[in-house]
Amino acid sequence: MTMSFYGWMCRKRNLFIGGALGLLIALTGDPAIAEELSESSPRESGLQAASWLATVPYGAVKVVYALSGGIVGGFAWVLTGGNTAVAEAIWISSMTGDYIVQPQNLTGEKSLHFAGESSDKSNP
Repeated sequence: MTMSFYGWMCRKRNLFIGGALGLLIALTGDPAIAEELSESSPRESGLQAASWLATVPYGAVKVVYALSGGIVGGFAWVLTGGNTAVAEAIWISSMTGDYIVQPQNLTGEKSLHFAGESSDKSNP
């Protein structure tokens, strides 16, 4: 099997780029990150994975709800002749709240708020 000079150079170039990227990744690793990851228990890892999986559909629905609230709040503002209080009531209830599911939400340590104030906000 014969290979043209151009094909040989492309193969060598791709091998060089792949090797350089591999070395870059290997040499810039942080041992502290590896220690932190190794100290987590399988339960914590499972909660992280479950919260990520729950966030994907929950976050999508929350974003659609917030965008709809923004549009409806804008219509309410126009239809009430610029009454900002009416629009803000719609905007605040639809646009605030939690956008991601955290592991603390799954364990019950923190409540998940779809509409209204976020659970991260501290009450005085």
